[in-house]
Amino acid sequence: MIPEYLVTHSGGFHADELLSSVVLTRLFPQAQIVRSRSPDWITPAGDRIIYDVGGAYDPDATIFDHHQRGAPLRDDGQPYSSFGLIWKHYGARYLAALDVPEADIAEIHASFDAGFVLLIDLVDNGALDPDAAGVLGSLALPSLLETLKPVFDDKDPEAETRAFHRALEIARAFVEARIARQAAKRRAEAQVMAAIAAAGAGRVLELPIGMPFRPAIQKAGADHLLFVVHPREGGDWCLTGIRRNDEGFELRADLPAAWAGLTGEALEAASGVPGARFCHNGRFIAAAATREAVLALADLAVVEAMAEPAR
Repeated sequence: MIPEYLVTHSGGFHADELLSSVVLTRLFPQAQIVRSRSPDWITPAGDRIIYDVGGAYDPDATIFDHHQRGAPLRDDGQPYSSFGLIWKHYGARYLAALDVPEADIAEIHASFDAGFVLLIDLVDNGALDPDAAGVLGSLALPSLLETLKPVFDDKDPEAETRAFHRALEIARAFVEARIARQAAKRRAEAQVMAAIAAAGAGRVLELPIGMPFRPAIQKAGADHLLFVVHPREGGDWCLTGIRRNDEGFELRADLPAAWAGLTGEALEAASGVPGARFCHNGRFIAAAATREAVLALADLAVVEAMAEPAR
């Protein structure tokens, strides 16, 4: 069925129907979004998909609400919002429409569901409060999207509609950028795995360009690696540490303390490496003019890291 209408509720909007609309408008660009609570619109029919309104969940009738008694739950008992339901039924087709390779769709679909969709579902159902993030709660995506609603005394009858469509495009940018990054990580994986094989028992991983590397290092179980080097667009080379965990900034090994914050001749003198250009004061990244120079810095960093007591 190719719908003529994508029907959601009128009035104040929230992240779940905005993000559902991101998916559905990509798949059905010819369909018109209708925002209404009229029974004429929120009753299933063959020309529409109804979501976040209507009081029923029936995929065969293409209605996807979650506000009714007996609303659908995930296998682990956590609640769906309309976004979770739309993602469940249309997410794989959406990824294909974004040119995600077929071999990657299942993994990215599951990963995006767990790391993004579920959080929107929980917030919309009151099972997760963005304020739990403290001062950062107001910067959570659901909170940011709601700031785009019209102010209370805007009397323009089209204000809500204009705000919804403006928020829809902003939501689209976030979703599609997130998907693009996940797809890029999958593309990078094969190259990183090949580099890990080439590194053998060495402590330094050399990559052909800068790319996401930590997921592949984890997947390969390459716990022996301490640093990564790769060329940069400007012609110089980068030396960077590897974070221990997804959260936080602790590295498997820091760059030498004697290099911290130095540039140019000062770093060359401290390291003894001609062509050393820069070391961040946080000791997580350094740069050098050539491959030979960056590998020399990496070798020195490995020697110092191996001499330190295990963390």
